[in-house]
Amino acid sequence: MSAPDGSPVGAERSIGQLFASATTEMSALVHDEIALAKAQLKQDVKRGATSGGAFTGAGAVLVFSLPMLNFALAYGIRTWSDWNLAVCFLLSFAANVLVAAVLALVGVVFAKKAKKSQGPQKVAASMKETAGVLQKAKPHPRPEPAAIEDRAPAAIEAVARSSS
Repeated sequence: MSAPDGSPVGAERSIGQLFASATTEMSALVHDEIALAKAQLKQDVKRGATSGGAFTGAGAVLVFSLPMLNFALAYGIRTWSDWNLAVCFLLSFAANVLVAAVLALVGVVFAKKAKKSQGPQKVAASMKETAGVLQKAKPHPRPEPAAIEDRAPAAIEAVARSSS
C-alpha cells in the first residue's frame, strides 16, 4: 500500500512530500465538492423541467382538446340522456377543466420539490466548513535543530548495531 504521492505508507516523508500530498488531497476534495454541487444542481434543474413540462401539458390539453372533446362529449351525453344540448356542452367543458387541474397539481408538486431542494447550499456550507477547519489547523511542533544533532550519533550507532 502506498500514499497518494507513491511513497510507502509508514515511511518517513519529507515536509515537501507531506505538503504535496496534502495539496493533492485538498485538490481532490475541492473537485469532489464541485462535482457534488453540479450533480445536485442538475437534479434541481431536472425537477424544474418536469414541473414546466407538466404545466405545458396542462395548457396543451386545455387548448387543443377543448373543441374536439367538447363536441364529442356533449353529443355523447345528449345521446345517453335527453338533456338540453347546452348543459351537455357545459359538462364536457367541466371534464376538460378537471383534467387540466390534475396536470397543474402535478406541476405544483414538482415545482415545490425543486424549490425546496437545498443541494447547492449544503455543498457551499460544507466547503466553508472545510476552509474554516484548514484555517484553524496548526502545524505540529518541530524539534529544535540542537535536539536533532544530539540524536544523530545515537541513531547511527543503533543502525550500525542492527546491521552487524
